[in-house]
Amino acid sequence: MLIKHYLSFAFSLLLLTLVSNMYSQAPVKKTSKGKVTNSLSAGNPVFKGWYADPEGAILKGNYWIFPTFSDSYEKQVFMDAFSSPDLVKWTKHSRIIDTASIKWAKRAMWAPAIVEKKGKYFLFFSANDIQNDNQTGGIGVAVANKPEGPFKDYVGKPLLNKIINGAQPIDQFVFKDKDGQYYMIYGGWGHCNIVKMKDDFTGFLPLNDGTLFKEITPKDYVEGPVMFMRNGKYYFMWSEGGWGGPHYKVAYAIADSPFGPFERIGTILQQDPKVATGAGHHSVINIPGTDEWYIVYHRRPLGETAGNSRVTCIDKMNFDEKGNIMPVVMTFKGVESRPLERSRIK
Repeated sequence: MLIKHYLSFAFSLLLLTLVSNMYSQAPVKKTSKGKVTNSLSAGNPVFKGWYADPEGAILKGNYWIFPTFSDSYEKQVFMDAFSSPDLVKWTKHSRIIDTASIKWAKRAMWAPAIVEKKGKYFLFFSANDIQNDNQTGGIGVAVANKPEGPFKDYVGKPLLNKIINGAQPIDQFVFKDKDGQYYMIYGGWGHCNIVKMKDDFTGFLPLNDGTLFKEITPKDYVEGPVMFMRNGKYYFMWSEGGWGGPHYKVAYAIADSPFGPFERIGTILQQDPKVATGAGHHSVINIPGTDEWYIVYHRRPLGETAGNSRVTCIDKMNFDEKGNIMPVVMTFKGVESRPLERSRIK
């Protein structure tokens, strides 16, 4: 009889544990193969380590995140990437690029942007944190045959190494317009430019007015530009405040052209004293063929005050009936599993 009661108790305890695990956030685990797993939701951060400025993308039928390795500029000399079939299970791809393959880059490689074109993968990045036109550095581009690299220098020198319209050449975002034309939107120090890219990404073409660079800086812009299209409108997003502090945040504008004018509408991502501070420098992912949107961003865990103590997170991004972006609710749980439908991916 005692054994019977003991087995009944053990079975009840096991059942309670299983149910509890089903309805609570599972702990993030890392397998021997480098995969981060979680059965129900991704959890925020989505993978371990200090990573910032995440570029989210869908490539080769998988989700990808290309972040900055968040450390001092002297140690920030390589980049890792992460891939997932469902936004929950993430695989780390180590050192997809480093300063050994980019001879002119000596320090501070950050803010990657990825583009797939004609079977090649182009990784744009900032390097060296130049402060004037006499220093070597700026925005570079590397190329690989696979999204996990290895990436090699594409043009052998910075693609852009000058301070134009007051914009430090950093934080590049590459946007494909509805006619197939690619533009690069970039800039720090409170200024943002847009440039028209050559078909082979080796340089820039004149805009319709004959100039190469057009400033599209909205009110309160600091850095981290992002652009996407939804229902025929151009959404322009950017980061405000100081990246190393708690008040970093994301705002946006909407226009009928990639050239604006962009009038600031409001803030959609900022610190939450119950969750995290320093939320910003983001990207967005749209599930092909749907109106489902995710924001991929970095934030600073509560209790962390060092500038580089940043982690990568994903949460849902929603719109109201007028097309405005609703404030993003930061979570610890993260997003639920969302496998991609291969038939919808071009």
